[in-house]
Amino acid sequence: MSCDAWFRDAITREGRWELDQIVYRSDAGNLLEVTHDLDALRAQHDADGWRALWDQRYRRAPYPLQSGVWGKKELVLPGIPDEHVVSLGEGATPLVHTGRYGEQLGLDELYLKQCGTTHTGSFKDLGMTVLVSQVNHIVKSSDSGILGVACASTGDTSAALAAYCAAAGLPSVVLLPYAKISPAQLIQPIANGALTLALDTDFDGCMRLIQQLTEDRKLYLANSMNSLRVEGQKTVGIEIIQQLDWNVPDWVLIPGGNLGNVSALYKGFEELLALGVIKRMPRVVCCQAEAANPLYRAYQNDWAFEAITAGPTQASAIRIGDPVSLPKAVAALQKHGGMVEQASEQELADECALADRCGQFTCPHTGVALAALRKLVTAGTIRKHERVVVVSTAHGLKFSNVKADYHGDGIAGIEAHHANRPVRLDATRDAVYDAVMRHIDTTLA
Repeated sequence: MSCDAWFRDAITREGRWELDQIVYRSDAGNLLEVTHDLDALRAQHDADGWRALWDQRYRRAPYPLQSGVWGKKELVLPGIPDEHVVSLGEGATPLVHTGRYGEQLGLDELYLKQCGTTHTGSFKDLGMTVLVSQVNHIVKSSDSGILGVACASTGDTSAALAAYCAAAGLPSVVLLPYAKISPAQLIQPIANGALTLALDTDFDGCMRLIQQLTEDRKLYLANSMNSLRVEGQKTVGIEIIQQLDWNVPDWVLIPGGNLGNVSALYKGFEELLALGVIKRMPRVVCCQAEAANPLYRAYQNDWAFEAITAGPTQASAIRIGDPVSLPKAVAALQKHGGMVEQASEQELADECALADRCGQFTCPHTGVALAALRKLVTAGTIRKHERVVVVSTAHGLKFSNVKADYHGDGIAGIEAHHANRPVRLDATRDAVYDAVMRHIDTTLA
């Protein structure tokens, strides 16, 4: 069943390191990527064979293969024993046709890939199951000296790390920027027993510290600069194709902060292309908040990158001014004609509200991608007949405080154009009836 996989330099494509080595960068200082023996995989099955195998497993195979990630095990971590896998049923998330919302945008076929319905409420589960499984395998198979797993986080990574380490019985440590993540995100690593350190800095400061903290390799680094995470996150792209009956969408839009998700999305598509499962690549748009938009600025300046200090944004999980996975993301975007767009705080707040009015419950980061989509549709870049997928990276419940502010007392500097505030009334039949009729008239107008 297994085919070989190893680390190599993600930029030069040179060098070879085994997956059980504790290494995050090449000798040249570049990030690594996991490389699969695609020739061996092509010999194992043709394109129809891979489609049939993955469809057969989808959401119904024995543990752990019913997971949306581990159902693609040969293309994720082929060599790890099933008993060392740490899975919490991640992935296999809905691809939802948006109906009324897509119609209002002027699109015939718009889907939301609802990654927030996975175990800890964000797409970060997809990468963390792979990373923690590999650490679990290393610890159980060798005298590695690994004492625990650590990450810097804007919220969702810490939640995923804490949950998967708790399931594996591994100590976890998370570094968070103090008062810059949502209460729902903060309680997740606390509840799962992680050492939760709230630091007086931003995410970029936490990221610098976590790299120093993991230098002696006693703590295993769990941030997206570790390419094991990418192997799980790339299954979002594979799963989108599978859920479209192995057809390729014209466009995929995804929020971007540290940019590991962008390179992961491309990697999944590229490997499907190499196996003959698909015949073309979709166009990918990385979407950034205007307050944290270093990649968008680089895109507008012929890819000349300069780190920034990210400002406050409702999309707190992508409040990153110096993304670690920038080189891999830029290389993939350049290679495949990808784009970068941004959204202001006003635009993302209103777009969340509009999508929610059509039955969604979107996180602010998804609001960034939806607002970027509206711009591209308005500009004529994305056309009515094209099939579009927006990756929703987290569940809206993780950011209910932001929604409550929008619909309640308000968010500083934001006009709540679509606020829906509770109405306090006397407890009488006439008062309630009149309010109901006004609501129905307004809704159906």
